[in-house]
Amino acid sequence: MAGATPKAERPVMATDHIRYDLLVQDAFRGIFRKVLIDAAQHGLPGEHHFYITFKTGAPGVVMSDRLRAEYPEQMTIILQHQFWDLRVHESGFEVGLSFRRVPEKLEIPFAAVTGFFDPSVNFGAEFTAEDPDAARAEGEADKTPVLAAVPAAEPVADKPAEK
Repeated sequence: MAGATPKAERPVMATDHIRYDLLVQDAFRGIFRKVLIDAAQHGLPGEHHFYITFKTGAPGVVMSDRLRAEYPEQMTIILQHQFWDLRVHESGFEVGLSFRRVPEKLEIPFAAVTGFFDPSVNFGAEFTAEDPDAARAEGEADKTPVLAAVPAAEPVADKPAEK
């Protein structure tokens, strides 16, 4: 056919030297950090609550030997009605929760967090682990045990849970 333009070939994707995927993760980690700061200062508004999944073996994670033995790879905590001493730092956060009526303090670097979800508004983000051991376990996200923390207003192990 005279004058016909040849069908354009699909362009080959260039190498992403900017690493947009990492920039997006950093932006979502910033949102996560800002939301935690607000929760630490003002509590959780309305029905908001957070599911936070993290790699328990990641560098900087501080938790009891009891919890680490039960969740050697990763764990999901739920911050909902009651928790205490939520403190947010530049590189991570710490929070007090009660697990099976035993008070625990967790320290979690943002680099160890692999997921954040607020089911009240159906908002969440998944993150790539930033350490080699956590990256190896990345494909096991579907197997993450969810441990619903039932925190008490104060860290008292023998106080019955409030309804």
